[in-house]
Amino acid sequence: MNILVWHVHGSWTTSFVQGRHRYLLPTLPERGPWGGGRPAAWEWPADAVEVPPDRLADEPVDLVVLQRPEELDLAAAWLRRTPGRDVAAVYLEHNTPKGPAVTTRHPVADRPELPLVHVTHFNDLVWDAGDARTTVIEHGIVDPGRRYTGELAAAAVVVNEPLRRGRVTGTDLLPGLSETAPLDVFGMGTDGLGDALGRPATIRGIGDLPQDLMHAEMARRRVYLHPIRWTSLGLALVEAMHLGMPVVALATTEAVEAVPPGTGYCGTDPARLAGALRELVAEPELARRRGAAARAHALQRYGLDRFLADWDVVLDRTVERHQEHVRARGPVTRGRT
Repeated sequence: MNILVWHVHGSWTTSFVQGRHRYLLPTLPERGPWGGGRPAAWEWPADAVEVPPDRLADEPVDLVVLQRPEELDLAAAWLRRTPGRDVAAVYLEHNTPKGPAVTTRHPVADRPELPLVHVTHFNDLVWDAGDARTTVIEHGIVDPGRRYTGELAAAAVVVNEPLRRGRVTGTDLLPGLSETAPLDVFGMGTDGLGDALGRPATIRGIGDLPQDLMHAEMARRRVYLHPIRWTSLGLALVEAMHLGMPVVALATTEAVEAVPPGTGYCGTDPARLAGALRELVAEPELARRRGAAARAHALQRYGLDRFLADWDVVLDRTVERHQEHVRARGPVTRGRT
């Protein structure tokens, strides 16, 4: 298929473009959120193609993957076809609701022409989608390989903009947890984090590294810490498990599914998280065994082949249903919206 998809989430899109299709990425001269094109920090296949918006109307697009409400109008204008009516489309939801969890209406609620795909069962549970058709395709990632050495008696944390996001990302928990083990925090907006939290000696902001370098540096740390209160499922957590790292995680949203017993610790009591962190940092051989179990679980549940196969089922079914509707109502004439 020819699939129109915006580069919104780098790690998720990196996995999605590994499939057997041709992926059309809207690309603007200034890049930005609506025309990011191919990224500089990831290696993507040649079938992920940059396309200027003024050329999209002439592309034989089979399906649109929408990820933000604004993309509905953008796709209609750039394709001169309405997603869900004139061209097959699905809406992919990456995130948990930002409002009251169980009462927040989804932007495509009650729109049967736009199947809604969630990345976790928790998201499917809490979003109010009305009568929209929903399905769940769990994450799958390109295996970075087992790189774990655990040579540094510290914990790796990956979070973007921890100071701005505050309690959402569990930033308030970091000072207390850093009394148990030094914390090396990777991601955007982490420079000067230790000073800002009053723990310059035990909380070190590493910054936003290219993915491959970040994986190598994470794997040198003894354990991966996931202190985030409210997130869909941080892909860095799944990546850490693929690397062979043991995990200490808050048991919120989907983390309880991602971190089963034997792979580290998952709970809601910060004191117990601190205890688990202390134990794994102090016992390298235990950390290595738990990390091996984490990798085995991640490969089985979050493997790339399963992810792509699940997506192919949804893509094929969506295009077939769209073609049935088109045949039922007669031919559609393409024109300017």
